[in-house]
Amino acid sequence: MSIHLLEETSTPALDALDRDRTVVILTVSPLEEHGPHLPVGVDAMTARHLAESIAERVVTERPGWSAVLAPTLHLGSFTFEAAGTINIRQRVVRDVVVDYGAALARSGFRYVLIANGHAGPGHLVALEEAAATVSRRHRITMASLTGHLAWEFLRGRMLPRLEAALGGALSADERRAFAEDAHGGWWETSVMLMLRPDLVDPGYRSLEPARYSLGRRLVPNYAVRNGAQGYVGHPALADPGFAKAAAGVLLDEVMHFVDDLLDGRVRPGDRRSPFYDIPVFRTNFLPVLGATGAAALAITWLRRR
Repeated sequence: MSIHLLEETSTPALDALDRDRTVVILTVSPLEEHGPHLPVGVDAMTARHLAESIAERVVTERPGWSAVLAPTLHLGSFTFEAAGTINIRQRVVRDVVVDYGAALARSGFRYVLIANGHAGPGHLVALEEAAATVSRRHRITMASLTGHLAWEFLRGRMLPRLEAALGGALSADERRAFAEDAHGGWWETSVMLMLRPDLVDPGYRSLEPARYSLGRRLVPNYAVRNGAQGYVGHPALADPGFAKAAAGVLLDEVMHFVDDLLDGRVRPGDRRSPFYDIPVFRTNFLPVLGATGAAALAITWLRRR
């Protein structure tokens, strides 16, 4: 299979790739605390697994195509602050991804995909803004794949397919637990048991559910405040079989989008997270708000002169 690691490939070898049949995949996710039982690299490891799975599907299902995997960028905003978390300003996340995409576009690559494992609203928007900027400026197809995907999954809209993959329906209690899951809980602990069980503290089995109302979730760093242990959900339910089934459903869903992109049936911005349309989550919200406020004050002052 024609899968290349960008950092291990020479310039002549990259130049030899058919630009019309090559996909470059960027992995972008932060280092962030994930409770007392998981490493800070959960998001990045999950995203890398997704990137590798996409690359394998592309080259297997599209004869003659190649995939280039760029090194993981440990960048992310809208994180829980704790030891080991490296929070990067939202505008910096956007700008770094813009620079990567622009460099690839200048080298002639036409298809750039972003794999991500972090669901912070502003982070998702930063990736989507970067993809939109590069697509517009350089007239290529650059898309962030996981904003819409994460929203659909966490909202339970894939549950029927997940239950089919598991071979049975979830119980009422399991459905409630799934709805409460968000960070370091059932899903992410299961994923790490599938990918790197050696990095999962066995104490996850005795962790109590961490439930938060919508109101409490609006408080910054809500999962690490006042004695909270930095996870949201039910890590004790974790099972690698659950992760394998869910990962298969998610990969099938994302490949529908990838195939539509590569075949020109959809545009990069056709599937975004719902946060993209909420002004407060956009990277330019505060600067624009400040400039608007300053302009209003200046106009008021001039009118009084």
